Amino acid sequence: MLPNRRSNVVRRTLALLLGCVVAAGLCGAPAAQAVPGEQAGFGERAVDFTGGWQFLLANRTGADAPQPDVRDRRWRDTRLPHDWSIGLDPEQGPHTNAGTGFLPGGLGWYRKTFTLPSSMAGKKVSIEFDGVYMDSEVYLNGTLLGRHPYGYTGFAYDLTPHAHVGGAPNVLSVKVRNQVPSSRWYSGSGIYRDVRLVVTEPVHVTRHGVQVTTPDLENTIGSGFATMRVATTAVSERGDARAEIVSTVRDAEGRVVGSGTTTAALAAQPRTATVDVRVDRPVLWSVDRPYLYTVDTEVRQGGTVVDTVSTRTGVRYFAFHPDNGFSLNGVEMKLKGVNLHHDLGALGAAVSPDATARQLRIMKSMGVNAVRTSHNPPSAEFVRLCEEMGLLLQIEAFDTWRTPKVRYDYGRFFDAHSSADVREMVHAAKNSPSVVMWSIGNEIPDSSFPAGVPMAKRLIEDVRSVDTTRPIVMGSDRYRQVPAVGSPQDQILQMLDGLGVNYNNSSSIDGLHARYPGKFFFEAESSSSTSTRGYYQDPEQLNTGENYTPGRRNTSSYDNNLAPWTYSGEYGLKKDRDRKWFAGQFLWTGIDYLGEPTPYNEVFPVKSSFFGAVDTAGFAKDFYHLFRSQWTTEPMVHLLPMNWTGHKPGEPVSVWAYSNADTVELTLNGRSLGERKFDTKTTTYGARYLETTEASGDDKTQTTGRFPGSYTSPNGSAGKLHLAWTVPFEPGRLVAVAKRGGVEVARDEVVTAGAPHAIRLTPDREVTRADGKSHTFVTAEVVDRAGVVVPGADNRISFHVRGGSLAGLDNGRQESAENYQASSRTAFNGKALAIVRSGQTSTVTVTARAPGLRIATATIRAIGGRPDAGLPAGPVAEAAAPAAPAAPAAPAADASYSGAPDTIPAAMLDGDVSTKWSNYYLKEATALLPPVSRAHAAEWVSLSGLEGGPISSVRASFLVDGSHSLPATISVSYWNGTTFVPVRDATVEWAKEPGKPTVVTFAPVGTGRIRLDLTSRAPGTTHGFLGIAELAAGRH
Repeated sequence: MLPNRRSNVVRRTLALLLGCVVAAGLCGAPAAQAVPGEQAGFGERAVDFTGGWQFLLANRTGADAPQPDVRDRRWRDTRLPHDWSIGLDPEQGPHTNAGTGFLPGGLGWYRKTFTLPSSMAGKKVSIEFDGVYMDSEVYLNGTLLGRHPYGYTGFAYDLTPHAHVGGAPNVLSVKVRNQVPSSRWYSGSGIYRDVRLVVTEPVHVTRHGVQVTTPDLENTIGSGFATMRVATTAVSERGDARAEIVSTVRDAEGRVVGSGTTTAALAAQPRTATVDVRVDRPVLWSVDRPYLYTVDTEVRQGGTVVDTVSTRTGVRYFAFHPDNGFSLNGVEMKLKGVNLHHDLGALGAAVSPDATARQLRIMKSMGVNAVRTSHNPPSAEFVRLCEEMGLLLQIEAFDTWRTPKVRYDYGRFFDAHSSADVREMVHAAKNSPSVVMWSIGNEIPDSSFPAGVPMAKRLIEDVRSVDTTRPIVMGSDRYRQVPAVGSPQDQILQMLDGLGVNYNNSSSIDGLHARYPGKFFFEAESSSSTSTRGYYQDPEQLNTGENYTPGRRNTSSYDNNLAPWTYSGEYGLKKDRDRKWFAGQFLWTGIDYLGEPTPYNEVFPVKSSFFGAVDTAGFAKDFYHLFRSQWTTEPMVHLLPMNWTGHKPGEPVSVWAYSNADTVELTLNGRSLGERKFDTKTTTYGARYLETTEASGDDKTQTTGRFPGSYTSPNGSAGKLHLAWTVPFEPGRLVAVAKRGGVEVARDEVVTAGAPHAIRLTPDREVTRADGKSHTFVTAEVVDRAGVVVPGADNRISFHVRGGSLAGLDNGRQESAENYQASSRTAFNGKALAIVRSGQTSTVTVTARAPGLRIATATIRAIGGRPDAGLPAGPVAEAAAPAAPAAPAAPAADASYSGAPDTIPAAMLDGDVSTKWSNYYLKEATALLPPVSRAHAAEWVSLSGLEGGPISSVRASFLVDGSHSLPATISVSYWNGTTFVPVRDATVEWAKEPGKPTVVTFAPVGTGRIRLDLTSRAPGTTHGFLGIAELAAGRH
């Protein structure tokens, strides 16, 4: 025990002792040492234990393996948090799949050597892990401390019985096993969240031992005060002891605003003491003003402070009303929410406060006020940032219960571990003002069967054993029809406080509301419309097929690529808007995530999702602007397509505008193309909104009223949330001017780009911290001489960092086999992202190069770093010219569009007449839309690698069947080194019978690439598709 001294002396002594632990703990791996003087981030009782680790990847299969010998050369210095999978190459094989981004898992070992000074004798020493994915075992000095299977909950072990004190080394070892597939999306692998060492006296507050609530706040706030009820759970591990527990409340500026004291008779088993602290004139936490308080809890014995715990919280009250929806502090509001998986793009699952803050800032700028942590408990950093930024949280426990969804998922452990894990989830975030719901699961198969009812009952009881102040819900796809009375779904819903439905149409949620008038409802997953940044297809269609041509596997950004269970973003917004009782929605998803690349399932190398409003690099898609137009009030307008370059002169382009202004005028090169207007409408409960008045065609289940086949509001109206023009393409500047009352309030423009000329670098901050772990996000854009981003630019950009290091590279492209931790990345639609980790110098300099482009540099100032004595960066000058051409490639085929995975261009060259390239597609029906199969008006196919002499003919064996017909026209062009130009003297000899080739002859051309532009005889029909079984070029 510490001697009886004043509490501040005790705290200083303990801090010094802990500092010794940190320093000693880093001696095992000098290359991975923390910055000298690094401070613990969790208060004086806890030490950051993320430095000085070593890691060894034993295998990529997940097969069990013993800890390798310390002399094994495969050990590598590392710092936590760490995700080993994100640094591996995507690959196809028996131990990867598309669901997890084709990235391997495996079995890894971590080890850390540290010492404890003799002054630690008599103290309790524990290790806390915030998250290890997954199936971990922790050893100290060869003794197994415990196993923790779940990858998303924290856990702790007591080191005291097995630790050496007095200078002898201690070895902490952690085995981590991720057998893929263990998840339906990318999980990451390793110790991917923070680790800390906790040192206390025998009398101390237990882990998660402080709980702060504000009882009856809705009433007391009217009298000008709040009651903070502080319940402290503590123990005395050396027999019975009396202690005084003092709780002090401080405001955001650190001023004491209230305190309370109670006494407790402590014993070896935890006991709880409660005190009420009055806070006068409290500032309420809200999404617009996220004001936070701190509760400092001291445990005193004989006047000496033996333990101190700081707890951050907020003062707020909320309600979910079955008829009035959600309210915060008495103000009714919709949940404008998004689902977010836990990966951080190129950083993988490894927790980064900077990366998390960037994601959340982007979501806030879209108008988001709530996040669902799909489908697992989040990191402590994520919760902290939501508190600071004013984001509400629905925290979710599991994606599965007993019945598994994939082979190695949590179903293996559910029965034995789920109660402890769900309680840990609640304990970890119980004091957060952000949290307004606990979810016990997502789309749970067991919930449809009788066995699921007692599982749900137990989980609900587990949550309520910790927290009774928040409602308990689940997200489900099993309520698209009103459940039968007494069915498992009915019994479970009766036990829940509310329900998050996944992809329900308007009539189904109306039915649920009528059947369960005492429950609240919201959309736990809405829309799931898929898109690729900068790609556009079939704007006249409400649903489209997918392009399976390698290198072109994208989905359309006109909110019109929908899987069978999904619906458009516009439909989900209208459905939510029109129902006061509906608490809101959580869009699937706010940001693209690694894995689950619907609709390209198991198509390598498509490895990340298409669902996000923002791509994995953090670049906004058009979908972001749709939601921004509906969820924000600051005037805005957004034009799509974002590409005003890749069109032919005169080609009709469908131009849309998203805006929260009622009028938008479109101009092209200074000429007005006319105004389009939204009508101002009113919901049945009195809320005003903007919408066109027209048939939208987005709900085949609507069979009555003025707009059959279209979603129709309860007020009888229908319409769209975008304005549209058809514009014949003309190079130049296309401008949208948004107006209110005839006055411009916002504008957006797209400009035709010239040839790529330079790289432009834009860091997301001017100042970072020289701590060796802070991240800066640098956007790289390929621009023309006028500084316009070149939409189709795909230059490979190499990055170099001085004064720091590259943490990852991304471009937001879903179809990519590039390694996230390489030193170069291709631009995608003109953009790439470099994630830069700071070092210890006072500046961080990033340089980007690409052959033929002007070099770019960017410098970020680093606080706390030493002067950079390195050589100056090279001048900003022209990069070297492109390297000499590589050796000739084998003949290859390409196509503008391929309608199925097995009808791609390579089939034209395989010598097998039974295989084919085809643009035929059949898009399945959705719950709201019929199936669609409509031939495109035009396509092109090409051959490359044509070496050996001039080309004078092309032979194409076209398919003719119930879906395919001969093309109406064929135009041949050849590559002249810069562009495709038409051949001369072309004649077409059409095939006279099935199976025979059509032959196009022309004046000989010396080229390696030939292209055929084809038009359909019956565009827009089911029998006008194009297909080719064999394609060959002929020589003179």
